[in-house]
Amino acid sequence: MADTDDMIADALDADDREFLESLEEDRGLFRQIGDSWKGPMGGWAKLIFAFTTALGMLLLFTIWQVAHTREPVEHTLWAISALAVLVLMGFAKEWMFARLNMLTILREVKRLQVQVALLSEQKED
Repeated sequence: MADTDDMIADALDADDREFLESLEEDRGLFRQIGDSWKGPMGGWAKLIFAFTTALGMLLLFTIWQVAHTREPVEHTLWAISALAVLVLMGFAKEWMFARLNMLTILREVKRLQVQVALLSEQKED
């Protein structure tokens, strides 16, 4: 396996090395979220982010209501509402993190495609 990696590294010119190095740098969570807002699904990612933010504020409100209600029926309804909002928020975040993982995998696949293409060019020469 190391021989293949060495052959790929030898096949790269300066521009290709720079491109691959840009792909290899670690990206933080906020940069990944910003990257998910681009592309064909960017609008959906922005919508889910806004939806999750609104759900977070609604969750805080429902928790406040649970803490300040005295009547048992009202207290129970607010508690059930808080749990429902929490579940919805979990689903929205799961979608967002699944998208982030997909984009990370696509980034790695693109990196491998470039390396294989460069290696095949070297073998043709």
